Amino acid sequence: MAHSEKMTQTQSLFKGRIIEVKKDKVLLENGKETTREVVVHHGGVCIAAIDEKDNILLVKQFRYPYGQELIELPAGKIELGEDPKTCGIRELEEECGCTADHFEKLTELYPTPAYCTEIIHIYYAQGLHETKQHLDEGEFLTVMRVPFSQAVQMVLSGEIKDAKTQIGILNLLARRNQKTTTM
Repeated sequence: MAHSEKMTQTQSLFKGRIIEVKKDKVLLENGKETTREVVVHHGGVCIAAIDEKDNILLVKQFRYPYGQELIELPAGKIELGEDPKTCGIRELEEECGCTADHFEKLTELYPTPAYCTEIIHIYYAQGLHETKQHLDEGEFLTVMRVPFSQAVQMVLSGEIKDAKTQIGILNLLARRNQKTTTM
């Protein structure tokens, strides 16, 4: 049996630059009514970019909600109606100053499915070429080139706390391991 809920009423509580917060009344499958608070977000993209020396490009930037610098894969938000791959290509160049010969989707994830509509698309990039970094107004970050095996250890040790980065690195590791066991 498939489970579902039916929205019967919606109210916008807040609409900002990045998110909208809604309060919905929903009808449950048992006939009872309840409310759901939903954060509406257009989604994002992150890129696991590997250079010719098997280094992964990571960025270190201050994240206000946590009050600290985090190490992450380069990433950005999708503009309304924008293709995720196009966004990823743009973000890799903006944040890291690189383009890629090969750009392939690894997976997508729902970071907070209980209350947010955000979907993060994760791509793999290789065949990197240096261009020029051009950060958004008010964006400050440091690009790091980390050996891929070290990045895996940074995830496993908890040094990399960002979920999309953990999933991107571990997904790429699993794919690499799968290729070596099938040969």
